Amino acid sequence: MENQLNLKSIPKELNLILELLKGNYPSDILAIDKGLFQSVDWNLFIDLAMHHRVYPVLHSKLKLAIDKQIPEYVVDTISRPYKQNTLQMLFLTAEMEQISQLFAAREISLLQLKGPALAHDLYGDISLRTSSDLDVLIPIEQLQLAEEILIEQGYKKEDYIKTVLNDWKWRHHHITFIHPIKKIKVEIHWRLSPGPGKEPSFTEFWERRRQSTLTKQPVYLLGKSDLYLFLTAHGARHGWSRIRWLLDIHQLVGQNLDQEKILHILENYHSLHIGGQSLILASELLNTKLPPKMEYLCTRARPWKLAQGAIFYLESMVNLHTDPVPESVARYHKRHLFALMSFRQKSIFILSFLYPYPEDHETLPLPMPLHFLYFPLRPFLWAWRKSRRQALT
Repeated sequence: MENQLNLKSIPKELNLILELLKGNYPSDILAIDKGLFQSVDWNLFIDLAMHHRVYPVLHSKLKLAIDKQIPEYVVDTISRPYKQNTLQMLFLTAEMEQISQLFAAREISLLQLKGPALAHDLYGDISLRTSSDLDVLIPIEQLQLAEEILIEQGYKKEDYIKTVLNDWKWRHHHITFIHPIKKIKVEIHWRLSPGPGKEPSFTEFWERRRQSTLTKQPVYLLGKSDLYLFLTAHGARHGWSRIRWLLDIHQLVGQNLDQEKILHILENYHSLHIGGQSLILASELLNTKLPPKMEYLCTRARPWKLAQGAIFYLESMVNLHTDPVPESVARYHKRHLFALMSFRQKSIFILSFLYPYPEDHETLPLPMPLHFLYFPLRPFLWAWRKSRRQALT
């Protein structure tokens, strides 16, 4: 396979954004091919900057463009959400610090996954990354206590997970809480990613944790190797449909990483191909300099195939977070997610269909002591639901 991505179907406006994001100095911006500034749909340019959540970093780059290559209204339009995001991140920082303090007082170990702590860690400035909520990781055993604390603080639980035989523990990975007055969303995670799949235990994450330098109150982050595992898994699961996730990889790879440790973790959790996918995309789209010991991840055919598969999400503004997702996109994404799995993960995923679903209980309610019967009954209940759906269409 030729080691070069086919980017021909990416909009010209997104190509211009990528070129601007690559520039670290005024000379870099001046060196951009002037042809890229011609015949640009500037409204689409703005929409793409917002969709990909890169407008905070882009904000500083736009001011470096000279000769009015970029209309003044474009700079002004992007400047407004940048300022709003800065205020939002300051607000989230205060809430993050308060929640960390409350959890620590009740002896709940808490790791910040994203939010202001990640922005400060990767970019050195909380204004350069967007966050609409706080994502935290805790031990699953402390989930009920965490819920009680948030409810005491005025948060309302948004996710009421339907479950049978405790399948929620591995089929899901977080519960969402929203504060109706503060308009802040907090996602409490007990896993990095939805299951089934192998990942480090919370104890391992906690042992490798780092303390953020953003706040006076102790706030903890994943260790850098675990953070790489998380960011690559998260970006891949969403098809890298927002350039911001690749910018995160770009920033993290530029730091002093223990490359051998990262490779060890990726191998242990069957994610070498996803690590390679992230590096290929970051290198090809953002000129990310590859860490020497990790370059070999980009020499295999599978990561290149996965990276090319992710370009689909950049050819239009694919939004996987807002329902309804177009049927064609949903079908493609389903196939892409399966392609990301290792052979072991695919085997577990297929076997997981034999485990009862909440829909089985809805189809045939049984008392709790008889829930074990859903295992032999599942194929029949599935066939019944399918036949009913076909009869109604």
